[in-house]
Amino acid sequence: MIEISPKPLTSDVFSPYGDVLQATGEPDKIINQGLCGRFHDCASLDFSDGLAGISIFNATPRHLPLVVEMLERHPMGSQAFIPMTEHPFLVVVALDDGGKPVQVEAFLTVPGQAVNYHKGTWHGVLTPLHAPGLFAVVDRIGSGANLDEYWLTEPVTVLLD
Repeated sequence: MIEISPKPLTSDVFSPYGDVLQATGEPDKIINQGLCGRFHDCASLDFSDGLAGISIFNATPRHLPLVVEMLERHPMGSQAFIPMTEHPFLVVVALDDGGKPVQVEAFLTVPGQAVNYHKGTWHGVLTPLHAPGLFAVVDRIGSGANLDEYWLTEPVTVLLD
């Protein structure tokens, strides 16, 4: 069995898989009578021929160590997961090699971070580590097969640090 430990989530290390959404540094604009900083256009959203939809997910929290047996991807659109609590969550991703996920990695968010998986990115299922597991999800709504699942021949265990 392959064992990995989660890494801190940063924009640089996550760039092959998608975008990290967070309000760091100086905002792009100050709006709302000077009372709000806007961090503008934080993710590359791609919905192919579909529409953008916003859904609410309520996922059961998981615990580490976690055995990852299956990864999925959405070939027709990006998918953003925005936590609706202050709790961190686990992000599991992999590169693609001819339609198969390879080089599985895990990241641990900090409060205030969200992720947007680029179209076609292999990723684990939504993995909150605390209740409630509430997330706003922005993804493609439309016809066509927009889900590929891949069951790993060798599961990956994400360990506690």
